[in-house]
Amino acid sequence: MSVQIIERDGRPEWAVIPYAEYQRMVARLEELQDVADAEAALAAIERGDEELIPGEIVDRLHGGENRLKIWREYRGLTQAALAGAADVSQGMITMIETGRRGGSVAVLKRLAGALRLEVDDLTG
Repeated sequence: MSVQIIERDGRPEWAVIPYAEYQRMVARLEELQDVADAEAALAAIERGDEELIPGEIVDRLHGGENRLKIWREYRGLTQAALAGAADVSQGMITMIETGRRGGSVAVLKRLAGALRLEVDDLTG
């Protein structure tokens, strides 16, 4: 690497490098940051702080289907099992999934907790 050091009051103040070398250095730093970000994401998945969601589930979530139904099915729960885990009625889940009711914040919090989600995951 070709570097020119510019001093001020006898101390190094600036390091000047050719632009092509600067571009290579920036590209390498971006690669290193990508690696660090990927390692952090994998560690979060291993700790259980994050999870990988299959593409078909993501497509359904973006496709306008009822989010509660999608997450319930993805978690492998029946309406009755989710109702028991969230301490809500199965009828309430049916009404939310069919769009006849929206569910109160308290109900959505319980459903989200039972599904290991944030409320935002159910409301979009």
